[in-house]
Amino acid sequence: MNQSLIDEKYMRRCLQLAACGQQNAKPNPMVGAVIVDPLSNRIIGEGYHVRYGEGHAEVNAYASVRHEDEPLLRNSTVYVSLEPCSHYGKTPPCADLIIRKGVRRVVVGCEDEFAQVRGRGIRKLREAGIEVTVGVLEDECRELNRRFFTFHRHGRPYIILKWAQTANGYIDNKHQPMMISTPFTQMLAHKLRADEDAILVGRVTDDRDHPQLNVRHWVGSDPKRLVIDHDHPVNLESLYHHGVQSLIVEGGTRTIQSFLVQDLWDEIRVETNSRLTAPGGTRAPQLPANCTAVSSLLWDSNLIVTYRRTHKENYT
Repeated sequence: MNQSLIDEKYMRRCLQLAACGQQNAKPNPMVGAVIVDPLSNRIIGEGYHVRYGEGHAEVNAYASVRHEDEPLLRNSTVYVSLEPCSHYGKTPPCADLIIRKGVRRVVVGCEDEFAQVRGRGIRKLREAGIEVTVGVLEDECRELNRRFFTFHRHGRPYIILKWAQTANGYIDNKHQPMMISTPFTQMLAHKLRADEDAILVGRVTDDRDHPQLNVRHWVGSDPKRLVIDHDHPVNLESLYHHGVQSLIVEGGTRTIQSFLVQDLWDEIRVETNSRLTAPGGTRAPQLPANCTAVSSLLWDSNLIVTYRRTHKENYT
């Protein structure tokens, strides 16, 4: 197996590990690290960033190395899905730890977008004489932390627009609430809520439907609940300063359309019940021209399609 394929193999393991920190690593990014002895092609340590304020992925990977394998560290390769930090935050710099351990090579999935890192960790490793390879499975590594990158690059949350509609394109029945989701797809919607920091609806939707906007059909923390009226739109700068990295906008149509008009969205999720029609009511929002379907899942009679921008967001 050539070196590029070997690097991809272990970077995929880093991504698997990193995803385990989805709930508790926030507001830090999800990061996984793997330490490999290149002579035996064997993983001798691995870890991920489990919880904000605690050890980073590299720290946990080194802590997992058995005593008898410690002599292998000086000639080992460290794989990490995100550039090692180079600054003092809640924990010491991981770049310094790697240098102190004396590894031969470091493979980085992608550079960190956070202003206090942004290439400094990679530069510090190279200045210490360590061989550094950057950009292995870069797209996948950026995709995993797209919320984190959007937050730090644009100074606002990652915005998900979401609605459910009937087969003939209505979100309600003659302006009265109706159940479009199935029990299973409702559970998926609550899983999404558990993954995101805040959820928003318009004042009309809140007054008419009285949505709870919680995760009662899933396990996790309820997102921060936001209700706006059209005279007082949401202050994204304020959400940024309060550390809200992701926002679900659930409706109604006028509220969602206001985000579309301002081009304030990163992802759109539309659930369509193919067996249900409405005689009239509120029309579902119109998809923008600059979106492309990236996934499509059919659950019973309900189709959930996820859209992203046609021109993929450049997080660098």
